[in-house]
Amino acid sequence: MGASTKTGKFAVGFTAAAFLFILISFCSPYWLTTDGKLVNPKFTNLGLWELCLNDFQDIHRFYDTRFTGCMWIFEEEYYILHDYILPGFFIAVQFFFTLCFTLLLMGCVMTLVFLGCSKDNDRYIMLLLTNGTTMVVGAICGFIAVLTFGCNGDGRDWMPNWEHNGMGWAFALGVVGVFFLFPAGILFIVEARRATYRRLNNIANSEMAAYTMDDRKYRGGHTDI
Repeated sequence: MGASTKTGKFAVGFTAAAFLFILISFCSPYWLTTDGKLVNPKFTNLGLWELCLNDFQDIHRFYDTRFTGCMWIFEEEYYILHDYILPGFFIAVQFFFTLCFTLLLMGCVMTLVFLGCSKDNDRYIMLLLTNGTTMVVGAICGFIAVLTFGCNGDGRDWMPNWEHNGMGWAFALGVVGVFFLFPAGILFIVEARRATYRRLNNIANSEMAAYTMDDRKYRGGHTDI
C-alpha cells in the first residue's frame, strides 16, 4: 500500500486537513464580517459566493432599491451592484481560490489512488510527483487568494462601515488550509524522491546479486588440468 511510510502518512494527513478547511472556507459566507458593534449595520457578512446586507442602498447610484438579506453574489437582483460588490481584487480572489480548490480535488483523487497503489507499480513515482506538484501549485494559488483578500478585504473603499469590518473565521480556515496544502505537496514530492532512490538501490542490489551468482558459477565450473 502507498501510505506505509511516515512521509506518506503525514502527506495524507495534511491533505485531509487541507481539504476539510478549504472546503468549509470555500462554501462559508464568513470571509468578511461586521464586528457587531453597530446597531443596524448595512453590511453583515460576505463569503466568496454569498453576500448579506441589511437595508443597504448604494448612494452612488440613482435608484431607490434597498437590499436586505443574504443572496448569491451573482443573483440577478445584485446585478446593479456588480461593479461595487465585485471589484477586481475580489474577482481575482474568487478565481485563484477556486483554482486552488479544483487542484486540491484533483490531488485528493490522486491521494486515494496512492493509498491503493503498490510501490512496485511502474507509475507509482509519477503518481507521487504529479500529486505533489498539483498540490504545491494549488497552495500557491490559494496563497495568492488569501493574501489578496487579506490586504484588500477590509479596505475603506469597499463594504460600508469599513472600520467595523474584519476578517471572519471562514477566511482564517482558508489560510490554515492553504498552509496545510504546502507540506502535503512537498511531502508527496519527497516520498517520490525516496521511492526513486529505493528503486534504484533495489536495481543495483539485484544486478550485484546476479553478477555475484554468475561469478560463482564461473569459478565453480573451472578445473585445473
